[in-house]
Amino acid sequence: MTTRLRMLGCLSSLLIIAMMLSACKNKETAEAIHTPIPSLLASPLLPSLSMPSPVVQLMAHPTVPPTSIPTPTPVVLGPLFDEQLDIMDGPVEVPLVLEIPALKVNAPVLGVGLTSSNEMDAPKGPIDDPVWHSSFWYRGSGLPGESGTATIAGHLSDSLGRDEIFVHLEDLQPGDSIIIHYTKQNLDFTFTVDQVAIYSLEESSDPAMLEKIFGIGPVTGKPAQPSSDGISRLTLITCIGGVVNGRFDHHVVVFATLKN
Repeated sequence: MTTRLRMLGCLSSLLIIAMMLSACKNKETAEAIHTPIPSLLASPLLPSLSMPSPVVQLMAHPTVPPTSIPTPTPVVLGPLFDEQLDIMDGPVEVPLVLEIPALKVNAPVLGVGLTSSNEMDAPKGPIDDPVWHSSFWYRGSGLPGESGTATIAGHLSDSLGRDEIFVHLEDLQPGDSIIIHYTKQNLDFTFTVDQVAIYSLEESSDPAMLEKIFGIGPVTGKPAQPSSDGISRLTLITCIGGVVNGRFDHHVVVFATLKN
């Protein structure tokens, strides 16, 4: 963890996004307010009755053992990779699957860090390498489903210009579902699309926009931070537009929140 924190410190200069994509709760201690319990007292206004007291025969009741209610086991989502892994190290497999029903996307997820130029990595490979069909979760962002922001990228096309998994990302609509499947726990988190936007490279490099895309932690050179409102957010991103100096000149960004 020390290594990860040390390397995450370099992220303060981070996130001029890869143009090719290359609580503590405040615990208040409240005093308990004890409400007086009324007593059943004999009223002095009732006349005294000189009648023999009835004999009541008590019947023994069988003892019923209390029902044992099992304590639910908390779900542990992470870590998804070796925490000694450096943020500058290459991609690693993580036990996640990304599903976007509206786009017929069902893709494995790789955990990626930063390139030597402090850009979020988006691995490439030879023609027909499976990496082209994968999605890329940024290891410096939050865990999908936990409070904070998780960021996932994907390719628009492969090295031959053939369509890849995020080619139709801009076609998503508010209300569409994005599912993150944890394979080890067999657990699904369903996010709902809130907004789909297209930004120029200059717009997507603005510090306020970077914070919205990656969360405040990575942008300030810190590990992923829980969101102030406790909400779990998911950001999807890919390139789009024309090619200028060998790279696309816009990004498609999808913002989604965890469905309650």
